[in-house]
Amino acid sequence: MKKTMLMALAMLFTAVTVTISISKADGIKSLSDTAKKVKTAKVLYTCPMHPDVISDKPGKCPKPGCGMTLVKKAGKNQKTPGKMKM
Repeated sequence: MKKTMLMALAMLFTAVTVTISISKADGIKSLSDTAKKVKTAKVLYTCPMHPDVISDKPGKCPKPGCGMTLVKKAGKNQKTPGKMKM
């Protein structure tokens, strides 16, 4: 009877250890995937007076007579209208 109990306890301990190590490995993978997504986020620039002007680099507004300095676009989930080539 004691051998059976010890064997069952050993199997339970092994199962719990394996389950915990698998869940920790999944958590580490999720964190690395999240870090990759954060690194690949692009910065967009827009004209304060002409929100339809979108650029992937800083500069001046290309609209005639404007020439305002482009600023970083606020909000990462904000919809972007058609991109104007500079």
